[in-house]
Amino acid sequence: MGTLVAYGVAALAEIAGCFAFWAWARLDRSPWWLVPGMLLLALFAFALTRVEAEAAGRAYAAYGGIYILASVLWLWAAEGVRPDRWDVAGAAICLAGAALIVWAPRGG
Repeated sequence: MGTLVAYGVAALAEIAGCFAFWAWARLDRSPWWLVPGMLLLALFAFALTRVEAEAAGRAYAAYGGIYILASVLWLWAAEGVRPDRWDVAGAAICLAGAALIVWAPRGG
């Protein structure tokens, strides 16, 4: 699985899994929402192990930018709240930071 695909799967699984808990705890949904929530959170953790990186911490740090972008997209697609310019600017800054972590030239 390629790095970007792994990050995409991880982000969707994490956001959907966390939203299942949100729905149960904040939107008064059935406790049965927790079952897919836990499964999705397990998929999230597994997907991050598929990232091509020499260190887990670097893979997780770079994922932060992807997660923030995915969260802003979730806000729009799943919750019907259009991101404002600050949401977009913040996500762009975070993606730039993630790209720096992943693709920075490192001396040997």
